[in-house]
Amino acid sequence: MTIVPSPPPRAGTGILDTLTSRQIDGLAEGVVQVDSSGTILLYNVAESRFSGRAPERVLGRNFFSEIAPCTRVPDFYGRFREGVRRGLLDETFSFVYGFDPQPLRVRITLRRATAPDRYWIVTQPVGAVAVPDAREAVRAAVGQRVSAAPVDPALCEREPIHIPGSIQPHAHLIVADAGTLEVVACSANIPDALARPIGQPLAALLPDGLLASLRARLCGPEVEDGRVLRARTVLGPGSVPYEVVAHRSGARILAEFERVPLHPEDFATAGPIEVEAAVGRLRGASGLMEAAACAARETRALTGFESILVYRFDPDWNGEAIAEDKVESWDRSLMGLHFPASDIPAQARALYTRSKSRFVIDRDYVPVPLTALPGAADTPIDLTFAQGRSLSPIHLEYQRNLGVNGSMSVSIMVEGRLWGLLIGHHRKPHYVAPETRAAAAVLADAFAMRVQEMESIRLWHAQQEHLAAESRLVRELARSDDFVGALTQGATTLLDLFEAGGAATVSDGSVRLLGRTPPAAAVLAIADHLRVTLPPGRTSYASSEFAADHPASRPWTDQASGVLAAFVDPDRAHLLLWFRPEVPSTVTWGGDPRKPVLGAAGSATVLPRRSFERWVEERRGASAPFAAWQVGIAEALAQAVEGVVLRQRRKIADLTGLLVEKEKLLAQKDLLAREIDHRVKNSLQIVSAFLHMQRRQVTDPAAKEAFAETIGRVMSVARVHDSLYQAESVEEVDLGQTIEHLCADLAVMAGERHTLALDAQSGLMVPYRKAVALSLIATELVTNAFKYAYDAEGGRVAVSVAAVSEGRVSLSVCDDGRGLPAAWAEGQAQGTGLGMKLIRSMLDQINAHLEVKSEAGACFTVTA
Repeated sequence: MTIVPSPPPRAGTGILDTLTSRQIDGLAEGVVQVDSSGTILLYNVAESRFSGRAPERVLGRNFFSEIAPCTRVPDFYGRFREGVRRGLLDETFSFVYGFDPQPLRVRITLRRATAPDRYWIVTQPVGAVAVPDAREAVRAAVGQRVSAAPVDPALCEREPIHIPGSIQPHAHLIVADAGTLEVVACSANIPDALARPIGQPLAALLPDGLLASLRARLCGPEVEDGRVLRARTVLGPGSVPYEVVAHRSGARILAEFERVPLHPEDFATAGPIEVEAAVGRLRGASGLMEAAACAARETRALTGFESILVYRFDPDWNGEAIAEDKVESWDRSLMGLHFPASDIPAQARALYTRSKSRFVIDRDYVPVPLTALPGAADTPIDLTFAQGRSLSPIHLEYQRNLGVNGSMSVSIMVEGRLWGLLIGHHRKPHYVAPETRAAAAVLADAFAMRVQEMESIRLWHAQQEHLAAESRLVRELARSDDFVGALTQGATTLLDLFEAGGAATVSDGSVRLLGRTPPAAAVLAIADHLRVTLPPGRTSYASSEFAADHPASRPWTDQASGVLAAFVDPDRAHLLLWFRPEVPSTVTWGGDPRKPVLGAAGSATVLPRRSFERWVEERRGASAPFAAWQVGIAEALAQAVEGVVLRQRRKIADLTGLLVEKEKLLAQKDLLAREIDHRVKNSLQIVSAFLHMQRRQVTDPAAKEAFAETIGRVMSVARVHDSLYQAESVEEVDLGQTIEHLCADLAVMAGERHTLALDAQSGLMVPYRKAVALSLIATELVTNAFKYAYDAEGGRVAVSVAAVSEGRVSLSVCDDGRGLPAAWAEGQAQGTGLGMKLIRSMLDQINAHLEVKSEAGACFTVTA
């Protein structure tokens, strides 16, 4: 007789509390008992078999953060915490463990035990999950890499990463026709969120308010790709909260749904206060490296990643880690390392430019496929702007090679161009709440603005210095018939331009040298080379590695590794040259940059490299590069010289060409100054907008009043820069116009309680510094009159601006209110508040006098 062994028993409802540890070990399901913090108290044999971890290795450790960190998401840990709070935990749901090499789909039951502070986590296997072909191909190729040969990196650039056909499992996706709102495709897990059949129009699936918002924002015929709608809603019979991010993609609307925690503190969600404080500290950074270090530090504090990098692209799209903030236990530092452009190929950079942020909770996630509904066209779905887009398996393998599991990358966009990335790394799966992801994006934008501001100021100063030097050279040219002497013998010479080590002129075969240069014969050879190789119509040339173009110049790299040249005339008989010396350098790469990509032997599978050890490359024969604006100034100077050459040839004294060129240069200088004023005004308006937003969020009257005063001060300075931008002169401001615009702003802030009368003399031009001081003083005096001169019913405030003598102006702010207290008698107006301190400081700066009268109200008159 054959004896068939009985199958292991299964855990029924409530049975676990009655079983012994030995009996629980005999169950077919995995069983874990934890306390309310998640500390493991029991770990049965079946669970050990599923996870590959022995019970003695996990007891006493935290299930959610140490043993199974992939579960620390709202769908799992969020349910657990909610049940613990309610004192009633009884949840059953599907989950996928990304076990390597075979992921496992399971049915999870969370239940409160009868013993105090004890909870059961029961895992019932449902079946193995098929791994997508692309991921399987990468994994299979990894095992054959010993004999791998280099693969063309262009293969990576052809990977269609914007149409992966799947999303990450924490998200759910519905794709609908933008015209009819008929559902055409969805992710396989969407029924988990909606708890209803998907084969219905969008109107039958979503709440009415959300549907109305979708129609209003995303359904118009002129809606551009990438327009986004963000909202919160509840779905399913349990009214589960979801974050909804919908966007337009061609003729489709893509709506993503992600379950969010009911209690943000469960997942360290960043709030507006933390974000504002982080942005404030970033604004206080004084230089690029300090700002980058601050951005890394603040982003890690907000998001909880173990490591944050600030990654900058160079002109060839190689990357460099310029700042890093990481936990002490992370022993691998990427700070200072360079990475070849193939690590982030062109199509990935294009995607990063259009879609700003990417987050991966768990590198080993199993992608959720997208499927077309019956009757709908089964065409690829463009997920460029989808937040939960499934990432390339090559990228995920790259993370594996780095020892990274959870990750993020947020684009740093400067003037519309991808400047770099804010990159987060975590060695375990790492969930980041939607609000915190948005906070990271805000911080990346704030850093980008800081970079743009610093670069604009640095560039403006550099250009001003060069334009001033060029203007002096042009004046010398205007007074001389000898352009060579004018450029090489005066107080200002060619050597004062472009931080060059040497300069030269070539004129009809004659050479004049300045500074450290190759010998005259070598300079003539360089001129001959440029005449032959420079395309027709091109008048300038610039290179930081000139010997690579002209090997004959290799002996002169100490003087001429970099060359900037500008031909003066169409016949190329006259040439201006600047030389920069070699700057020997070492570049430390994260791995050998010559081996960016490998493929399995005998296959075309593209794989990321796996070596990130420091690899030092010594660079010789290169100088600091010439900037594009420097080439432009060299061309302009060559054009100015051309007028002298023509004059020499024709023996005429017509300087019209030079004067026109000089006017263009001066106009360019004014344009640069105006652009700076425009950017400063825009930056101040952005600051004012932030303050308005914050003011609306505070309830304390004193805080609201403080915000209002600060907004007024910011706008007073912004108005001065606005006037500068619009004025004919970049040195003086129309004070009457500035005060008029400022009073209009203050009247709007005051509302209907007060009236503001203005008598401003037009065309009253004053220096910029005096305009800023008087605008701030006017803001303080008008604001004080609104606050203290009248009771709740309000009253009238009169402002006047007029000239009183040559170079002196008068600003008066008067009211008909209650007048000043006795302490404000003539000669004793020494106010102690911040506003009066600011006024006295401004008076001192512009050597002004304040007169105060308190008759039938109060009247303050400033003479400056």
